[in-house]
Amino acid sequence: MQDKQIVDLYWARSEDAIRQTEIKYGKTLYSVSYSVTNSSRDSEECVNDTYLKAWNQMPTDRPDMLGAYLSKITRALSVDRVRRETAEKRGGAGAVAEELSELIPSDFSMDAHIENEALKEALNGFIQSLDKQKRVVFVKRYFFCLDIDTICAQTGLGRSAVKMMLMRMREKLGEKLREEGLL
Repeated sequence: MQDKQIVDLYWARSEDAIRQTEIKYGKTLYSVSYSVTNSSRDSEECVNDTYLKAWNQMPTDRPDMLGAYLSKITRALSVDRVRRETAEKRGGAGAVAEELSELIPSDFSMDAHIENEALKEALNGFIQSLDKQKRVVFVKRYFFCLDIDTICAQTGLGRSAVKMMLMRMREKLGEKLREEGLL
């Protein structure tokens, strides 16, 4: 079933919308969540919460890319779950957030600021300026919150190469954000 048809089902308040979403995107959403939570139980709950949130908040602009829309919801729910459950611990999404903390002021609310169009444009521009390999590594690390070893296994790159690549990309992102007055 096409995304537009599934979105139409949500708008018609048909329970078939959830079933069709699960058929088309269930595995992808589970993968997105598992890469953040590293827990089958938590991932299943986050995916189910995604379906509920989509049911309650399907946007009026009817997303053309339903998979991306749902993945964003799943990722946000998964990160929130990890933050709640591991507030004192470091690792997973906490380690990823720590890596970017130098670029984010201490009084900064990422959830509030991510809605800022200028920041979105700067981040999108930065990601688009990267070559394919760097873009893949950046997204795997900072969107999907994958650990370095998993990125190495998926890309065939060495551990030190990935770590150096990420460090240099963070530095360049910081420069770009400073140039645009966002940092």
